[in-house]
Amino acid sequence: MELSKRALQIKPSSTMAISSKAAQLKAQGKDIVTFGVGEPDFDTPEHIRKAGMAAIENGETRYTAAAGILSLRQAVCDKLKRDNGLDYETAQVIISNGAKHSLMNAFMAILNEGDEVIIPAPYWLSYSEMVKIAGGVPVVVKTKKVNQFMLTQEELEQAYSEKTKAVVLTSPSNPTGMVTSYEDLKMIADFAVEKDIFVISDEIYEKLIYEDDKKHISIAALGEEIYKRTIVINGVSKSYAMTGWRIGFAAAPLEIAKLMASLQSHMASNPNTIAQMAALTALNGSQACVDEMCVEFKKRRDYIFEREEAIPFIHALKPEGAFYLFVDVSGIYGKKHDGVEIQSAADFATILLEKKFVAAVPCADFGMSDYIRLSYATSMELIKKGMDRIEEMVNELV
Repeated sequence: MELSKRALQIKPSSTMAISSKAAQLKAQGKDIVTFGVGEPDFDTPEHIRKAGMAAIENGETRYTAAAGILSLRQAVCDKLKRDNGLDYETAQVIISNGAKHSLMNAFMAILNEGDEVIIPAPYWLSYSEMVKIAGGVPVVVKTKKVNQFMLTQEELEQAYSEKTKAVVLTSPSNPTGMVTSYEDLKMIADFAVEKDIFVISDEIYEKLIYEDDKKHISIAALGEEIYKRTIVINGVSKSYAMTGWRIGFAAAPLEIAKLMASLQSHMASNPNTIAQMAALTALNGSQACVDEMCVEFKKRRDYIFEREEAIPFIHALKPEGAFYLFVDVSGIYGKKHDGVEIQSAADFATILLEKKFVAAVPCADFGMSDYIRLSYATSMELIKKGMDRIEEMVNELV
């Protein structure tokens, strides 16, 4: 019996694959340092945890509206107005099972078979797979380090065709940590309006920016015409250390929001009720916990970047936000470790895990095969240990 061709063409997540292999080695008693999955190592803040427990005690355990509880959708509207200068009604907001679910809803709501979506590389690896699941065609544009991996107008114009339906924007970026400037946002907004295409704006890392002269700007705030073409994606996973709670949200033009809610009603009924109540407290409560995490992430960012830059043959741009270091390892190609020649970032990552017990993500699936991604969403102690081992391995190359 033939299985789904669409499902068969989807690639498994390389971040999950490296994490699985690291878990296997850890189960064997190996001392593994993981720079893999992007997940804050902090506990969910106490006042948010208590809100979840209170929801259980208060019997908040039944179905909600498919698009989420009204009070949480209003909290999202308030947050978007307060933080981003965006005006949305609750009917334009859809609460989903994580920002990934919100993205999938968005692609399914706007794409027809064969529609193209421009995805600047490096990119979070799930974007291209989501586009394919929704019947679309990912058009990957390789940006340049000299441009801080920002999409240029020339690259955008070259990628555009009559089949283009949308462009994906991520700021701060996973995996580079770069923050998109106002000028770059304006260029993309003007292009999207001119060509009448959508922008999927993934803003999940917006709270995690470490440079005083960098500011998160939502592209939807740049004017009425781009607002009407933008689907804003965000959530509570990264900023509030709530990855396992699985609450994301989207804000979109009303017609698209209705489609997303309808799709979600058939695929998932509604987001977890208890987690919605916790997310309500996260958005409406004290934001001191976010500031505290951001301060700690900045310390880790500064340390891991300084350590990486002191290691020969590898190089990274200093990330401005998120919690990833995007490292070019092409300088070690042709060198050998224990007689094994390194010809790719995947080779480097394999040897690093098997010989030094450090898990890093090779980034071919992120659109850049010469890079690895190191997540510094882990303790300073483990970052130090991991960087010691990376330095040791590089120094052993011949």
